[in-house]
Amino acid sequence: MAIGPIENLDEFHKVVNSPVYDIIEFWAARCDPCTLISPTYVRESDKPENVRLQFYRVDTDLVEGAREEANMPTFIVFHNGKMLHEVVGAKPTELEFMIAAYA
Repeated sequence: MAIGPIENLDEFHKVVNSPVYDIIEFWAARCDPCTLISPTYVRESDKPENVRLQFYRVDTDLVEGAREEANMPTFIVFHNGKMLHEVVGAKPTELEFMIAAYA
């Protein structure tokens, strides 16, 4: 499954408030840890067992107000407007466990 880009705050709010389990990565191209964990996120988004989740990515350099710079990369699971789980930092094992918990 492709990772959908979120390009503005309206799209962000639409995704966050959807009835689907959404996982959003907050990242920036200049963030080295973001680059390191990106292959894990892409691999997880492609796994058939994770079909219940929708995967998204927010470039914090392009979407002003989406997330604080100091918290990158950050992965958050949202469902019906509620934040359910968060992984901060390039922690592949924690990211995989979080995704598996909601898949």
